[in-house]
Amino acid sequence: MSSKAKQPISSACMSNAIECKGALPTDGRGDAGLETRAFQKRLERHHDELRWLYMELYDNGDMFAELVDQMRRFFDDRPDRLKALDAAREEAGAWYRSQKMLGMQMYIDNFAGTIAGVEARLPYLERCRVNYIHLMPFLDTPTDKSRSDGGYAVKDFRSVRPDLGTMDDLAHLAQVCHERGISLCMDFVMNHTSEEHEWARRARAGEGEYMSRYFFEANQDVIDRYGRDVPQVFPTTAPGHWTYLPELGQCVMTQFYPYQWDLNYKNPRVFNEMMYNFLYLANQGIDIMRLDAVPYIWKQLGTNCRNLPQVHTLVRMMRMIGEVVCPGVVLLGEVVMAPVEVVPYFGTVEKPECHMLYNVTTMATTWHTVATGDVRLLRLQLDAVCGLPKEYTFLNYLRCHDDIGWGLDYPVLRRWGQEEVPHKRYLNDYFQGYAPGSTSRGALYNADPVTGDARFCATTASMCGIEAAGFEGDAEAMKVAVRKDLMLHAYMLTQSGLPIIYSGDEIGQINDYSYRDDPEKADDSRYIHRGAFPWGLVEEIDREGTVQNRIFLGLLELERIRCDDPVFSAEATVGTKDYSDVSILWIVRECAGKTLHAVFNFSDREKTIWMPEQAEYTDLLSGERTELASFELPAWGFAWFEL
Repeated sequence: MSSKAKQPISSACMSNAIECKGALPTDGRGDAGLETRAFQKRLERHHDELRWLYMELYDNGDMFAELVDQMRRFFDDRPDRLKALDAAREEAGAWYRSQKMLGMQMYIDNFAGTIAGVEARLPYLERCRVNYIHLMPFLDTPTDKSRSDGGYAVKDFRSVRPDLGTMDDLAHLAQVCHERGISLCMDFVMNHTSEEHEWARRARAGEGEYMSRYFFEANQDVIDRYGRDVPQVFPTTAPGHWTYLPELGQCVMTQFYPYQWDLNYKNPRVFNEMMYNFLYLANQGIDIMRLDAVPYIWKQLGTNCRNLPQVHTLVRMMRMIGEVVCPGVVLLGEVVMAPVEVVPYFGTVEKPECHMLYNVTTMATTWHTVATGDVRLLRLQLDAVCGLPKEYTFLNYLRCHDDIGWGLDYPVLRRWGQEEVPHKRYLNDYFQGYAPGSTSRGALYNADPVTGDARFCATTASMCGIEAAGFEGDAEAMKVAVRKDLMLHAYMLTQSGLPIIYSGDEIGQINDYSYRDDPEKADDSRYIHRGAFPWGLVEEIDREGTVQNRIFLGLLELERIRCDDPVFSAEATVGTKDYSDVSILWIVRECAGKTLHAVFNFSDREKTIWMPEQAEYTDLLSGERTELASFELPAWGFAWFEL
């Protein structure tokens, strides 16, 4: 922590629309005045809007004054090296949009045991060209793993899970990462706390101050009305919206699981305290805050409690608070919704909210395309994304820690003869390996026997056929499976945005079925792709011809090309080309006088591809320049030709 003395700004000074400009105290050090002016300038830029939005929600000037006072305290406590990083990032602009960014998502215990273990493994991550690490939830949770939701039931926002390390370990990891040019991302779980959080324990004891931080209800009519209006998050594994507490004779709102109590953001104390947690974690060196389940954070009787206007007000305020105290920190919104509901979380160019959002619909549509061999829906999705302002940055991925939900554009699919229920059934059959021609392996998640709806879980390698080919000892099938795996990663890297690799994908890690033998995990098939990282396979990277060698080196070369060629710049103009064969996806990127034709074959057959014009193209994979009118593209192959 900074050694500078804490000298809070008076509430009166901060509440008067920053009329006390230049009156902030310093500790006498030469740079303190510069830091003070930097803070003051940022606060001046945002104060009026921040106060207006806060008062619109809460109409509580005292709580706003406290918030601003605490913002200054956290700024004073922010380590000098992080303030220097903030300044550098402010000068650089949208640093997270750089084409040199490459992320990897991992569970600390699965990957390296502890936070210190992750630090020891940084040379491996650097070999992977990774400079953005998303550490899956690591804050303290109940020791009973069946009541921790994989880390999303937070017991203490300022403590690390003891088996993973300490907060000092996290701060040290962040410092070492920054020295190596690596950024850290974490999950900020803001919709709920664990039932073991101090607030929840005191609320359960009947303390009114803490009960007001959650939603308690004894009126059955109100409870029933929520049930009618609000969709269930997990209708089969955690049905309902409320959990009865006999000691209080009331129910508490639990939209996700009974042990996760929803926070009441109508209470300004909740917002303030969660922002203090946010700033505390930022001061440990976290660079990217993934806002978990952000669409759910505002509850209003008579609505579906999703994406309400107040949610956007809260996120906008978070953005401004961050830009004042820690402007180098980025907000990543987890909005697993339809595209029309996702895009508003960017805010506007003038009044931005999240810096980045997950490209979740494109991810789901990608696997739909794998199963159908029809790229038309994917083209529509990509063109919609490419039509947004370039400032809107998506995080692109093939897989993540969660399941794959088939949230596709069914009105469009219906025009092509694909009805929602049977199509979802086909997709789940295909990726389980039941459909003709499928080589995928995996498991359903949250399957509903009444509606037939379900989501899907597996690793990228297993969905591409690497598991099946290895089990069958089929060398030719393995060749195709590896090619499919690399093609899909090349397609992901062709998109604009920040690409994220799920840990293990770089070496073709397959499904781990051992979760079925663990009583605490057996009911959650998502653990099929959350297996321990197979460090033994890393040794195979350097053995020519192995699956690990082919995937790792193949990805490495793709990442190198993307990093170095200006055609992959975030400023490129990107779109798709309509091609006569619906199994061919053709993406065009234009920048710096160059045009990239990226062509992907989503079929089991070799295809002859005709170029738009006969010309001399550079094959970015081989570096060769060739006069081309047409070329052959193998099953599940791809090409990067630059004009």
